[in-house]
Amino acid sequence: MTAPMQEREAPTAQKQRHGLSRLVHAFGYSLEGLRAGWGETALRQEMVAAVLLLPLAFWVGQSWLEVALLCGAVVLVLIVELLNTGIETAIDRIGPEWHALSKRAKDMGSAAVLLSLLLCGGIWAAALWHHFF
Repeated sequence: MTAPMQEREAPTAQKQRHGLSRLVHAFGYSLEGLRAGWGETALRQEMVAAVLLLPLAFWVGQSWLEVALLCGAVVLVLIVELLNTGIETAIDRIGPEWHALSKRAKDMGSAAVLLSLLLCGGIWAAALWHHFF
């Protein structure tokens, strides 16, 4: 249940902040977004994979560039998943009825996640091949 309107912050309040106050509030909103994303099964699964893969990147990577690429590919999957969840949430807020444009937006978000997963898998497969063979 949401708070009554008078207790909530005005939508433009963040735009009126400056300096450290703006950064602190923006950081808080980002943490709220991560907490909201944690409610999604796909993001939780990808976060578990990230917890395993990020430390592994320092063992598999043979240079700082390889480590950065391996880590970046994993983090990219998380970013794209969060954006996809945001798209789906916005579409669901509009209404539960089926609409061709809503389906298209959700399908494109899902395709973006798939591409990020394929990219990540390809980078990791190449690094593992190079590391072991």
